[in-house]
Amino acid sequence: MDRTFTNQARRAQIVQAAIDTIADIGYAKASFAKITERAGLSSPRLISYHFANKDELIHEIVVHVFTAGAAYMAERMAAASTVSGKLRAYLEANLEFLRDHPADIATLTEIGPHLRTGTGRPYTSTGAQEVSVAPLEKLLSEGQTRGEFRDFDVRSMAVIIRGAIDGAARRLREEPGFSFPAYAGEVVTTFVLATRREA
Repeated sequence: MDRTFTNQARRAQIVQAAIDTIADIGYAKASFAKITERAGLSSPRLISYHFANKDELIHEIVVHVFTAGAAYMAERMAAASTVSGKLRAYLEANLEFLRDHPADIATLTEIGPHLRTGTGRPYTSTGAQEVSVAPLEKLLSEGQTRGEFRDFDVRSMAVIIRGAIDGAARRLREEPGFSFPAYAGEVVTTFVLATRREA
């Protein structure tokens, strides 16, 4: 058990070092040697022991970031008693996660063009977004079923919401002086009102 815990801790250390390295110098320059240096390890062989190649490490980074984001949102959403409240929590938690984890988001942006499907084909931006769109569709459908949300096309609304959230990530990284609090407030207000069923 101690060995398993040590291996898990080492893998987590490598993943975090890889995230910090890619966010700092970009995907192309983030060699195992650079990641080794960032992690404070003695040799790149220690990375190769845990990850067969860079693709496997990149996959682990994606899993790590998405798992952390999902857990962050799930905790906030679970505290809401209505679907409308869950949607508000979803929006707020998503945006706060982007704000509070800039290295994670920068790394996902960097590695996005290099991700491959199980068949070796590159992910498209649409395909990558689907991971987030699908569960949001379910939440919106539940709100309609319970009579909390008005009648609208669930698929379209989910895509629009994700576009607004993903747009914040780009603005945070690329636009100096971007007013994130103002943007987040408008996103939440816009979609709470856009989905609400009139009494």
